Amino acid sequence: MTTQERWQSPIAPGISWYQATVGERPTYPEIDGSKTCDVAIVGGGYTGLQAAYNLAKSGVSVVLIEACRFGDGASGRNGGQLGTGQRWWPEELEEKIGYERSRALFDLAEAAKQHLMDFATDHQIDMDYMPGQMNVAHKESYKPDYYENAEIAAMRYNYPHVRFMDKAETQERLGSTRYYCGVRDTGTGHIHPLKLLIGLSRVAANAGAQVFEMTKATAIRQTSGKVMIETPRGTITADRALIACDGYIGNLEPVTASHVMPIRSFIGATAPLDRYPEVLSGGEAVADSRFVVRYFRKSRDGRLLFGGREAYTADNPRDMTQHIRRQIAEIYPALRDIEITHAWGGSVGITMPRQPFVREVMPGVTSIGGYSGHGVMLSNYCGKLYAETVLGRSADLELFKSLDIPAFPGGAAMRAPLLFLALSWFALRDKF
Repeated sequence: MTTQERWQSPIAPGISWYQATVGERPTYPEIDGSKTCDVAIVGGGYTGLQAAYNLAKSGVSVVLIEACRFGDGASGRNGGQLGTGQRWWPEELEEKIGYERSRALFDLAEAAKQHLMDFATDHQIDMDYMPGQMNVAHKESYKPDYYENAEIAAMRYNYPHVRFMDKAETQERLGSTRYYCGVRDTGTGHIHPLKLLIGLSRVAANAGAQVFEMTKATAIRQTSGKVMIETPRGTITADRALIACDGYIGNLEPVTASHVMPIRSFIGATAPLDRYPEVLSGGEAVADSRFVVRYFRKSRDGRLLFGGREAYTADNPRDMTQHIRRQIAEIYPALRDIEITHAWGGSVGITMPRQPFVREVMPGVTSIGGYSGHGVMLSNYCGKLYAETVLGRSADLELFKSLDIPAFPGGAAMRAPLLFLALSWFALRDKF
């Protein structure tokens, strides 16, 4: 193994297949001394780096710090699925916030998808894009909802790329008899997330943003109209700041921490499925209807990348592969003994309503996170929208700011146990 392949993220377990396939990752310095800038950014994932790039290219002085290495958090370790729309189906959002706002959020997500594709093309980032996604039902009673979803997408949201699949087609396209029906979306796809993250960090640095790795923010405060961010090796003084830590917010900022909860999710990569051509023969990504979602896809070299877990805690299991293998075998019995070459995990930031948290948490300090497993497109675009807000070019970020995102109940001491109980209950309900 190279040094890069052996690197173990200090904040997330396991060495990912993504890390093992990108070669030597570029490194960036730790901060050394105090800095002054227009905008300070805490968090070097998609949100923070997109904000840094879009601000720096417009002449704004930016300092971005990342507590670990770029890619150690969710942006470099996630399932890679783009999806369509928001975390909820548009008709579900309609019931909560009305058609006008639901349609605006759907259109914003489509703009986010296009932005991501254009960004990768413009900056020559090969992110292993593969087309297609299927959402599939693990209960037969869900069939009417899936049928209506395809019709509503076309008729009410001007999105003609979703088509209903009956049981036979679903099982043929998956190569599994486990699911009852689904929808196939040909207007989206899936990517190698770490390749995107590496390209994004390069682009941000080349645009003039000062980017630092292995630099942890230990405190953030507002003093005399300036934002002060403390690190072990210096203080950053800025006119304004963006907190973009998502599920890794920790104790840095209490308002964000009370609204964005980290949960662990785990992914395994199998050996290439050369002997199993029937498994996802079309190369689409898949997400199922469980509350505790199972998500899986094929990589460009034919591996099954499978994510999910029966119940969530804040801890890491001793053996991630046993959880992953059991779930793979439920869907693909023939793969019961397939070699799992890599297994890894990380924290996903969720909110109570599974919608992004965007808020000014103190004067001059905006926090963005809580993408709830739907962040590949939205996090990149929210970073861009934050920059456009600072530059006075767009108010689209207000669509997210206006969402009602309540805090988790119980305060700091009780929210993790309550979340564990809730998610364990939903995991049990998914079985029946």
